[in-house]
Amino acid sequence: MINISFYNALSDELKSLKVELVAVSKTKPVEDILELYHSRQRIFGENYVQELKEKSEQLPKDILWHFIGHLQTNKVKYIAPFVSCIQSVDSLKLLNEINKEAAKNNRIIDCFLQVYIAKEETKFGLSFEEADEILKQIINGALNNISITGMMAMASFSNDFCLVRNEFKSLKNYFESAKLKFSSPAIQLKTLCMGMTSDYKIAIEEGSNMVRIGSAIFGDRK
Repeated sequence: MINISFYNALSDELKSLKVELVAVSKTKPVEDILELYHSRQRIFGENYVQELKEKSEQLPKDILWHFIGHLQTNKVKYIAPFVSCIQSVDSLKLLNEINKEAAKNNRIIDCFLQVYIAKEETKFGLSFEEADEILKQIINGALNNISITGMMAMASFSNDFCLVRNEFKSLKNYFESAKLKFSSPAIQLKTLCMGMTSDYKIAIEEGSNMVRIGSAIFGDRK
């Protein structure tokens, strides 16, 4: 069951802070997404390609779908016709595939580089050095159908809020340095996506301007 009172309060709070909300709707039914849509939410995050494709076919076309899960290159073609943003770019190979499929659909797809800041082996992402190398390749290359508009990262799942804060701080510092070093038609860094249900307040304090909230809005996943 959707916690509409929490959503409304959160939405108002984030608007006052100029922070965008991605409602993480993975595994949740179309009816729940529609309920939130009618409460004016437009950005939804999904982790699984097939699930996202099916939902996009059933729901209003002005929804801005963000793909937030680990994306295999052979699955890009299924979401390239409609996805608004791919938040989980963790290799140049994947970026080239997104560019190729976006060109086939006569689109420019917004992408975030996923950066690894957590002390957990289960999370994906680029080191700062690897992100630098990809940004250099983009400036020197000819990727005309993607736009790197942001970076995304997940902090450690920990009760050590000092650790979490320092991880967010490290990405904020890198993000600001990258904005100064890299700028081209295909690189327009403006969004720093950090923070989920358990740590979004810390993330915002450390400079996040986009958060991803799921269970606090939609309820726990089974």
